[in-house]
Amino acid sequence: MRAFSRALASVVDVGRDLLARRRLAATQSDAASVALADLCHALLEHRGEASGLALASEITSSYLTLSSEDRETFFQSLLTDFGVNREQILEAAKNYSDKPDHKNLAAVAKAVEAPRQKLFRRINMAPDGTRTLVTLRGQLLQAKRHNSALAAVDADLRHLFISWFNKGFLEMQRISWETPAATLEKIIAYEAVHAINGWDDLRNRLKHDRSCFAFFHPAMPGDPLVFVEVAFTDELPGAIAPLLEQEREPLGADKADTVVFYSISNCHPGLAGVSFGNFLIKQVVEEVRQEHPNIKTFVTLSPVPAFRKWLETARVEELIEPHLADAVKEPVNTVVPAEVRDALMKLCAHYLLNEKSRGLAKDPVARFHLGNGARLHRLHWAADLSTKGKQQSAGIMVNYLYDLDKIEINHEEYFDQGQIAVSKTISKLL
Repeated sequence: MRAFSRALASVVDVGRDLLARRRLAATQSDAASVALADLCHALLEHRGEASGLALASEITSSYLTLSSEDRETFFQSLLTDFGVNREQILEAAKNYSDKPDHKNLAAVAKAVEAPRQKLFRRINMAPDGTRTLVTLRGQLLQAKRHNSALAAVDADLRHLFISWFNKGFLEMQRISWETPAATLEKIIAYEAVHAINGWDDLRNRLKHDRSCFAFFHPAMPGDPLVFVEVAFTDELPGAIAPLLEQEREPLGADKADTVVFYSISNCHPGLAGVSFGNFLIKQVVEEVRQEHPNIKTFVTLSPVPAFRKWLETARVEELIEPHLADAVKEPVNTVVPAEVRDALMKLCAHYLLNEKSRGLAKDPVARFHLGNGARLHRLHWAADLSTKGKQQSAGIMVNYLYDLDKIEINHEEYFDQGQIAVSKTISKLL
């Protein structure tokens, strides 16, 4: 520890002159981001292991103190000061074209890798480096919404994260009431589908015929990356309220024949686009099958989060009776006329089956489960009467069925042919 402190002090002393010179050119408002960029330059140029680790730690702690304005300036620095050198790429490409040997190919590979990738790898070596970079990317994704040029920085981070958060590094854990309180608090905070209303609600979701499984990464102990909540039942679920009921009579383990995945939450915005939720569901299926051979059915009870948003701009009069076009776009109350209900169910089936984005299902939840090889199985009216459920999907929920014998076939047909596995029950709605 003393060696670490001495190394840190040495790095700070050596860098002070450089920081002072750069700060003279910086305004008061961006001094913190300029100072942080200087530390990043120093880390890239540094070779000592102990002092480099100390410098990386200084960078992680400094980043977390930046204001939102300073973060924007720092992101711009990552883009411009730590990007690729066009002339080096062209020269390396020409050399390889003239002489396509391994040496020149390696030079091309080195030239096309932005220096910020090396920077991120070195920051990742700090004690809390991985967590800080995940936080950084989450904030970068927000900044990218109004500065599309930052997509280059995001692409480099996402490329690294796909390797660092490979399934081989992840550990699945069953969450129980004996799980450390700090982790349980995170489960409550991260739940993104059906809010957990305090400790009693959480206890209810972890007892007897309920369970929760999460993926963890060794660099972020106690902090789940993604978790799925499951219910053991003896029937196909058609509404969320009975699954969340705290006063229910627990179902005996020997009576359950169905596992319901009713909530899956990705915990860190900075890991968006790094898919491991599908691995978690499949691993849970395997574990449950081994523990409970009597379980035969694996199904979800899922929201349709973007359905109402799609309705706002859809030309629904081409799909249903024109006189219902205005009614289906109105806020949904607990009771609606039967013809409006039927029209909404038909529109929801159309939305899930026919509305596409880049050749895949437009709805994000449908895209996830269909991509996993699940089948679009049933739609349920008035299945989620919470304010959120009615605002997002008119209260409609979906069962996606994981038929273990057909998962791979469904997966391949979905991605190769754009074909969605769907039950006759839903097909008839159209």
